[in-house]
Amino acid sequence: MTPALIVHRAGPGVTVQDLGRPGYLAFGLSRGGAADRLALAEGAALLSQDDGLAAIEMAGIGGEFEVTADMRIALTGAVMRATIDGSRIAWNGSHLLAAGQRLSIGAAESGSYGYLHLGGGVAAAERLAARSTHLAAGLDSVLSPGTRLATGPDRHPGAAGMTLDADPRFEGGTVRVVPSLQTEFFDPGEIARFEADEFRRDTRGNRMGARFLPGGEGYRNEAGLSVISEVIVPGDIQITGDGTPFVLLSECQTTGGYPRIGSVLPADLPRVAQAQAGARLKFRFVPLEEAVKVERLEQARRKGLRRALRPLIRDPRSMADLLSYQLISGATAGDDLERPLP
Repeated sequence: MTPALIVHRAGPGVTVQDLGRPGYLAFGLSRGGAADRLALAEGAALLSQDDGLAAIEMAGIGGEFEVTADMRIALTGAVMRATIDGSRIAWNGSHLLAAGQRLSIGAAESGSYGYLHLGGGVAAAERLAARSTHLAAGLDSVLSPGTRLATGPDRHPGAAGMTLDADPRFEGGTVRVVPSLQTEFFDPGEIARFEADEFRRDTRGNRMGARFLPGGEGYRNEAGLSVISEVIVPGDIQITGDGTPFVLLSECQTTGGYPRIGSVLPADLPRVAQAQAGARLKFRFVPLEEAVKVERLEQARRKGLRRALRPLIRDPRSMADLLSYQLISGATAGDDLERPLP
């Protein structure tokens, strides 16, 4: 029987996501896929598998899960409290989940989108060459109790107990932006004010986009609301009718008529997606040449994530059988609890 993940409980924003469906803009379908694509790369590194495999995305809160066979898992993205049969396990790490055990994932402690990765990935049926749920387009739906998700073949069964240093993208910060086709609609003074301003993530937002409240009055432009509707993509920063910036995310619409003051670099888009309500964020324009260099460096960094893996640190006081654990130089420190490695 094919191994499967059983969903016993799930938050309102728990879905299956992969890298999305590029190439369908002309048909009115945006790429979709994971809100934080870096989290997919991190999970793939922790499990030594392809980052194109589908994972479970959890918006704000997770759920309770069980597997029908021993399975490797990894947890990335927004940090959430996670336990196996009541014992806390480390986030941003890989673990072995035994058949019948209960994995419980609570609310986000930092960030907005957490990810549960499975050895072999989620083998949901492909629709338009992808497994990702696209809620706005009606492609699949949120996960509900009783759902069983088959998994693909795991090429490295039993290999777990690794971690990655967390990327600091969950508390806001500075986001790099390139000019858009409509940046010139804004006076230089408005552009300068935009760069100097500190924005606060609004409570309103979803996988389509995030609203950021300015520190002062909204942003004016010469075009007003007369911009002809045209193609838009994730990362574009639309200035809505009240002058408030709205950053488009993975499940945004494909066309829009609000003027775009700029576009967030793909490398920095996870920082936007992961900003919790109230998080502070600033935008900084960079030349196109610098943006290209940033993207190349980020691609190389993501490809090299596996070289940054290190064993999880464990506390000997919590280990019932020390000989069944992989210790570092015979001693450990910290308070992360981890199941024995096989």
